[in-house]
Amino acid sequence: MYLKQLHQWHWISSAICLMAMLLFSFTGFTLNHAAQIEAKPEVTRLKATLPAPLQAQLEKYAQDHVDAEVPLPSEIADWANASFPVDVRGKRAEWSEEDAYVALPRPGGDAWLRIAVDGGAEYERTDRGWISWLNDMHKGRNTGEVWSWFIDIFAIACVIFCITGFLIMKYHAANRPSTWPVIGFGIVLPAVIALLFVH
Repeated sequence: MYLKQLHQWHWISSAICLMAMLLFSFTGFTLNHAAQIEAKPEVTRLKATLPAPLQAQLEKYAQDHVDAEVPLPSEIADWANASFPVDVRGKRAEWSEEDAYVALPRPGGDAWLRIAVDGGAEYERTDRGWISWLNDMHKGRNTGEVWSWFIDIFAIACVIFCITGFLIMKYHAANRPSTWPVIGFGIVLPAVIALLFVH
């Protein structure tokens, strides 16, 4: 009964981990060889002019919120969403007397929007490619709360997978003499490498 329960937990955790384990193994390799894998960033720059009625609103809003970090007014956010490939509703902007700056970080790249009180608006997006996107997903960089929760759940599933696997091996160790030497090797090898070769 005990062994059957272990097997059940082991296969369920392995099923949950399967796709994510493949993804994190692949991105572990790409992160380890980031210097050898060249990325050619593609930069997109766009410009537009804020309509005069909104300029007056922006200028007043900027004066009232100098050095603050608050979202753009809804009318200006709607204009930005229509003028550029962005969604800035509810996103914090850094305000000065001259402009509003909205940072738009994203996995695999970066983006920002700047709207000046004189009406000039600039948008820039940098795309570093799909490998960079996968690497950022691995690190949870600019991926949002849902993905962060997924990583936590995946990590817990991996711990269950490893512990149940170890207990299953322990149960069968009497009939498999190589079990403990292999487990010992798996524990000692990374420790020795870390002590001798990691500076």
